[in-house]
Amino acid sequence: MLEKLELEDEAVEESESDIYVRFMKSHKCYDIVPTSSKLVVFDTTLQVKKAFFALVANGVRAAPLWETKNQSFVGMLTITDFINILHRYYKSPMVQIYELEEHKIETWRELYLQETFKPLVNITPDASLYDAVYSLIKNKIHRLPVIDPVSGNALYILTHKRILKFLQLFVSEMPKPAFMKKNLEELGIGTYHNIAFIHPHTPIIKALNIFVERRVSALPVVDESGKISVIV
Repeated sequence: MLEKLELEDEAVEESESDIYVRFMKSHKCYDIVPTSSKLVVFDTTLQVKKAFFALVANGVRAAPLWETKNQSFVGMLTITDFINILHRYYKSPMVQIYELEEHKIETWRELYLQETFKPLVNITPDASLYDAVYSLIKNKIHRLPVIDPVSGNALYILTHKRILKFLQLFVSEMPKPAFMKKNLEELGIGTYHNIAFIHPHTPIIKALNIFVERRVSALPVVDESGKISVIV
């Protein structure tokens, strides 16, 4: 009898531990797309400078790239791309920054993004959120465009943050797995050693170097007293 109870407890624990997996598999990417959202799309013939200002003006960090001659989405342009280009050519004697500004996105991609050029990773609205999370992790990307296979239209850009926000809407109604009672360090989530940071007086180019070399998406700004004043 005791053995049976132990087996049942193990079954319940196992069932609770994969509750979030089952949740993700039961919802589609379409479920997470807002009824109203802003999506910026750039044609690859647009000038790089105009693309950068458009991202800033619209308050977005990335945009799908449309190639007219092939009538298809061919990639993404992100703030990280601008950081990588500035980092690579800041000290280049061959290329002036103003020259890069005048380049079209397609030229930029062909000449300066050769090392990191990859086909666009995307997902359909009918795919599960589990597939979306798997794709984000497998491809080591932070943004996943949702593209309608019928119309070819880009509907939304999925991010880790957006998926977590969607999960948070339902988490109070779901069973709590045992690992939810543990802290972040116990679960091995986060960085606790050799943390990348900058100071208020750190030159911008040095900050850009750290972003690229340490492959981080944010940097804490630490003041003279050792306190974090802001995160960039």
